[in-house]
Parts: sequence; C-alpha cells; structure tokens
Amino acid sequence: MRTIFVLFDSLNRSALGAYGGTSVKTPNFDRFAERAMTFDRHYVGSLPCMPARRDLHSGRLNFTHRSWGPLEPFDNSFAEILKSNGTYSHLISDHLHYFEDGGAGFHTRFNSWDFVRGQEYDPWVAMVKPPLDRFREMYDARHYPITRDSKRFQSMVNRETIRDEADFPGPKCFASGFEFLDRNREADDWLLMLECFDPHEPFHAPADYHDAYVEAAGKVLDWPRYERVAENPEEIETIRANYAALVAMCDAYFGKLLDYLDRHEMWEDTALILTTDHGFLLSEHDWWGKCRMPYYEEVSHIPLMIHDPRFPQAAGQRTDALTQTMDLMSTLLGLHDAPVPPEARSHDLANVLALPAAGGRDVAVFGVFGGPIGMTDGQHVLYHYPADWRAPGLREYTLAPQHMNGPFSVAELKTAELSQGFDFTKGVPLLSIAALPDAPRVPMNDGLGFDDVGTRLYDLVEDPDQECPIDAPDIVARLRAQAIAVLQDHDTPEEVYRWYNLDVSTQIKKREELHDTV
Repeated sequence: MRTIFVLFDSLNRSALGAYGGTSVKTPNFDRFAERAMTFDRHYVGSLPCMPARRDLHSGRLNFTHRSWGPLEPFDNSFAEILKSNGTYSHLISDHLHYFEDGGAGFHTRFNSWDFVRGQEYDPWVAMVKPPLDRFREMYDARHYPITRDSKRFQSMVNRETIRDEADFPGPKCFASGFEFLDRNREADDWLLMLECFDPHEPFHAPADYHDAYVEAAGKVLDWPRYERVAENPEEIETIRANYAALVAMCDAYFGKLLDYLDRHEMWEDTALILTTDHGFLLSEHDWWGKCRMPYYEEVSHIPLMIHDPRFPQAAGQRTDALTQTMDLMSTLLGLHDAPVPPEARSHDLANVLALPAAGGRDVAVFGVFGGPIGMTDGQHVLYHYPADWRAPGLREYTLAPQHMNGPFSVAELKTAELSQGFDFTKGVPLLSIAALPDAPRVPMNDGLGFDDVGTRLYDLVEDPDQECPIDAPDIVARLRAQAIAVLQDHDTPEEVYRWYNLDVSTQIKKREELHDTV
C-alpha cells in the first residue's frame, strides 16, 4: 500500500462544491469526491494548528491537558509507528509552526521531510532596509502595520521574492510532492504527507487566481485579524474573494495530483486522503478567524474525503458517521498494517468505508485549552463555557513547557509541581503548571482572549446557520453526560470538571438514566 495524505490548512467545508459550496469553483475537489467516500459529519478535536496535529499524531484529544505545544516525549506518533514498522514516511510542508518553539518534534518523526519557506511570517527573507514607502502604498495598514514589531511585516518582506506562480509556497509543496512520486512511485509501502499551509491567511494567491475572483482595486486587504467584523460590505467581499482565489489555487494543484495518479495508474494500490485541520470564519456570525468565539460549524465541521483501494465500492459514496481528526491516526496505521497503541482513542475509518452506516462516534468533543468545550451528536451542538475563562484553577501538564513562539515564562514555571501523569504518559511524571490568565497561549497570545462567550445549544438540522440558540435542558444534559464520558476516557484532570462546573456524578447518573430509557 502507498498512501498520499493531503492536508490543507483552514480549508472551509463550505468552499467545496462537493459539500454544497458555490462561492468557489472546485472542479478537482469535486472530481475526487467521485472516487472517494465523502464524510458529511467530520469534526475537529483540539484546536488550532499544532494541537490539531498532536491529535492527528497521537490519536487522542489533548486540549484538556495543555495548550499549543510540541509533541511530548511520551506521545505516540503515527509517523514514528509507521517508520518503526518498516513503512517509509515523508513530510512535505510549508507550515512554519513546525519550526517554532511550540511545534518541535512533529516533523522529526518522519523518515524524511522537506520544509518549503515563505508562508505567513516565516523569518525567511533577510532585508535590512525594506521599501517602506512602497509597502505603505501597496498594503492596507489595518492588515499590515508598517512596523518591525509586527509579524505581518515579515510577510511583506517575503512577498518581495514571491512573484511568479512557481515562487509561491503552495505550488512549491506540490512540486516537491511530484519529485517524491517520480522517485518512489514504483516502490511499495510508503506514506507521503503533503501538507499545505494554504488557504490559511494571508490569502495571497498568484495573479491568475487572484484576478479571477478579486475585482476591487486598491491596497492589499487579505489578512483579517481575529476580531468582530468592522469592514464595509465592499471590503468584506474583497477579503472573502481573496480567500476564494487561494482555495481555487489549492483545487487546481490538487487536480494536478489527481492527473498524476491517473497518468501513472496508481489508484488501485494508492490511498488518497484529503482533509484540513479546522475552518475559518469569513464574516459569518460577524466574526473573522477562529478560536476566540464559539467554534461555530464554519470552524469545527470540516471536510474529509478518503479513497482506499481496498474498498472500491466506497467510491462516490457519502457517510453520516460522526468522526474526528484523531481518527486519522488509526486509519493511517491500518492502511499499512501497523499496530495501534493502547493509548490511542481513535477509530480506524476503514470500518466506515466498508459499511457507511456503521462505525462513527456517539458524540464529538472538541475545543481550545481554556475555552468552551464543543460537543455534538451531529444533530445538535453545545458550546459549554466556564463561568469565567479568566478564573484560576486550570493547569497545564507537560514535559515541554513551550508556547507557540517561546518558552513558558519564569512566572509560569515558578508554579510548577510534579504530577504523577496520566494513562497516556506511559508511567512518566509531568510538570503541572498553573495556566495563568496572562500566559501567551491561544488566543491570549494576541492580547485579547475569548469573546462572544456564553453557553449555547443549536439544532443543526432546523438551524444549520446557527442563528437561533434553543432552550432544551434534556438535550443539554445528554450532551454533557456524553461529553463527560469522553473526557473521562481521555483521563482528563480532575480540576477541569470543577473549572467548567461539570458535575461528574450528576451527569453520569443522568447519562445512565437516559441510556435506560432508550
């Protein structure tokens, strides 16, 4: 078996025609849906970028134990398990967060990797005297402050060397992918993880794609801050069009991959998986971004399509099975007959491919450390908030005390205690560190924190746009009880239940009563 795992970042489900999207032309994503099984109820787990990847590698939720950080020394990794069982694994990515303090340990689990430079604020191009006057003329100051202490300044510098389509990091990732395939397509038993940062912001697309979607002239407006919408309708449309242009580029290059598999007749012995880590709010619910607000469907409900040559009958089929990011760990291992470690809580989606109505979860639980806990059964979704997200009481458990861009502060480390660990730490004790409210973790690292707070329940069938929260105590009780069972299965720290005011004994009793009546 050969496996190609394509992971785009921030690829909205609603942007794909196969999921009913109409704002972007995605003929190649839609073409793949004819060969693959399309998962209609696939959700995130831990958010955002690196927590999502830790779920993917380890096969279990991690957001209740720590915030954004490196892969821990005791963590399982699907890439390392494949490597130790004789399957060659290769990562190609332009995702700069792998190479920051808080992203260590992920790429090194693969046999080999290729890092493509230039995305977002990647400190790539060195320019001592940048053309400041030209930057002021080109870029809208709301998205691109002309100051060195802004990460966005580096993006402007990087763009000075990104001119032609072939210069863009996304196309470079695919070029590297085709080099790998040219060199290795005749070999067997390998996994290629082709991970593109696009269409993550900034929404910077090559001219042909940009001009096909963006009509407004003027300064560059393509990197919305994670804030409430304050732009006028024309500006909103410009930002959304820039995102659409980048999705169109992703679709085109994914189409080149499909063409390659066609040309070399690889479909019968090569699995292809397409998904993302999370979505992005493009002014829906009057928000830009992710994480700060409730994890509306645009953020948490994500696309997944799988072609597995072992199940040709799955081609063109759809499934309502409830699945999550962490399930891909067991799925990837299963494709190569590698063992799934006992610490994993993931489901091999081969079971769903074999029988679309079978498998899946009763509930999906997801969230950001210290933020609301999302829980859905596919019909209803509850965003459960703590009484005060700034309140003390939460702790982070880690042997790698790193935030996204640097180590935990001395003030944080002074609160450290030795903890006996959990059922997934393989007997290894951990540092237990107070989650201080001013620590630079997502989304406090932008100085703002969570907003639009307040527990709410939605009926996704009657109200798919989530415009009208409903009052249904029985559904809330059931979802909370189901979520608590999931949290317990992940050996969630005891203080988490207290901090979120989740009465374990009461909720479990209610769950048992509900089960008895079914």
